[in-house]
Amino acid sequence: MKSRLPLWAAAAAVIAAWAWAGLLGVHHIAGRASALDRAEAVFADWRLLIAGPRPAPRDVTVVALDDATVAAAGGYPVSRRALAELVRAIAAGGARMVALDLLLADGTEADGELARALESLPAVIASAGLFGPDEAGRSAVPKTSGEIRPRPEFAAAASVGLANISADAGGTPRHLPLVFETSEGLAPSFVLQAVSLFLGDAVPLVPGGARVAGEVRPMDIAWHLPLRYYGARGTVRTVSAQALLDGAEAGLDGQLVLLGATATAVGDRFSVPFDQVMPGVEILATGIANLLHGSQLVRDGRVRRLDAAATLALAACGVLAVSLLPLAAGSTVFLGLLAGWAAAAALLFGNGYWFSLALPLAGAVPPVLCLVLVRQMFDRRQAKLQVMARQALGLFHAPALSRRIADDPAFLKSPRAQDAAIMFVDLGGFTGTSERLGPAATRDLLKEFHQLVVEEADRLGGVVLDFMGDGAMIGFGIPDPGAEDAEQALRASFGLASRIRSWIADSPECASLKGMRVGVHCGPIILSRLGHERQQQISASGDCVNVASRLMEVGKAHGAAITASSRLLSRAGRTAADLPRPDVTKPVEIRGRRGDIEVVMWMPA
Repeated sequence: MKSRLPLWAAAAAVIAAWAWAGLLGVHHIAGRASALDRAEAVFADWRLLIAGPRPAPRDVTVVALDDATVAAAGGYPVSRRALAELVRAIAAGGARMVALDLLLADGTEADGELARALESLPAVIASAGLFGPDEAGRSAVPKTSGEIRPRPEFAAAASVGLANISADAGGTPRHLPLVFETSEGLAPSFVLQAVSLFLGDAVPLVPGGARVAGEVRPMDIAWHLPLRYYGARGTVRTVSAQALLDGAEAGLDGQLVLLGATATAVGDRFSVPFDQVMPGVEILATGIANLLHGSQLVRDGRVRRLDAAATLALAACGVLAVSLLPLAAGSTVFLGLLAGWAAAAALLFGNGYWFSLALPLAGAVPPVLCLVLVRQMFDRRQAKLQVMARQALGLFHAPALSRRIADDPAFLKSPRAQDAAIMFVDLGGFTGTSERLGPAATRDLLKEFHQLVVEEADRLGGVVLDFMGDGAMIGFGIPDPGAEDAEQALRASFGLASRIRSWIADSPECASLKGMRVGVHCGPIILSRLGHERQQQISASGDCVNVASRLMEVGKAHGAAITASSRLLSRAGRTAADLPRPDVTKPVEIRGRRGDIEVVMWMPA
């Protein structure tokens, strides 16, 4: 059976796999939302949890409007006067800048006081973009349908940045956009503005990234910052706003401070790998720290292209392995390749590179699975053909020889000397019978005779080596000699004589047959392949074969049904003792052979 698919089938399978994997890869490179995103999110979370939490940078601090602050203020929202006091305390604490994750869109009597406080240090205030349902899943620069902006006095006192946080289908923010398309043109995000003010210089966006302090931070498509979370809530340094108001030492010197709500049931909450309820202000703080220190995940155009290339390679290698190797070995190789990619992706993720697991799985597994099914059908068909071939081979060789040749194609590549018992048999009066019956009926008669020969040979372990018209040559101890070969040959001679007598008596077509003649002898033979390189047959040769053939002639001359050598009779042992006594025992001359040989004969019953 073939151990692989034809090369043309393997090539077609590779092309089909590449078409599928390439289609998915094109969508991945373009960043189009798809069902793979949810699976990739799960794989990303697993890898992040395996990598584990790590310390957050110490120059980013969250001043939290927490439960204690809200309780002291008498509820939420906290008054603008209290916010002004907080901003002044942050400035007095030595902060380099402050970022307010608060929408200051409505007016109050203390707005002027807060605006003056914001002028005391670099500050950025949050605005919010409005998005329609058709904007969900966009990978390009997010386009707002409107904005909620802070009041003019605040916008005049501080910078403004869009603070929108979008989550995936599982509720986890994966990216933060650094720029938005608004009705007034491109607008920076809250994160980008905060980092720019902290550094005292604008952070320019360049193709594929953002240049921070002279170093390009790689970004995902359309300047989306891939978030790398540091840990659970509170991992980013957090100070209670109320403690700051109470005069506690907060250690804000040189800090980038975010002011936002963390109180229970106040503000937005998001599920992240390390925490199910992380406040939105800490998500923004994570993005700011990622961008400022280059600790974000690297998932840019180059990484996406490598994802697509790995998917094509895995699909092609998997298809070729399943096509050209035995199915179990090919499947193992493919699973090993997938495991290798998964291990490499996990290792790289721990070092900050976000390579996809979902894309290679979706791009390589379906075509390989389809091919596995095709290969199973192909192998079953090949196995069926092999069985049919063995059965067909068995029609031309004895089953024992057919099995040996099928299991060992090199069987008898070199001739082999061994002992065996050889029996020749033919029908008496066949020439006249065939003339009387004609070709078609003669064929039917021979088929019945040959069937009797094969059945009796099989019953006693004999192998029919050749059919010669109304005769046959049978070997016992072929292909493997045994101690009972002579005994089995003698028993087969009597069994076959009995069955043929009954067949002749019961069949009108056989009325003119004159019984059968058997010659049987044992001794050394040469078992070999004879014929051309492209057409061969298994044959036995040697003196033993010649003697057995001549003994059949001796029997014909003496009118005997069975003629055996005394050597075979002595080797048959107990079986010979159980059989009828020979009618004749005498030495005879064998044509073409020097010296007489003692034979025993049994006359027809």
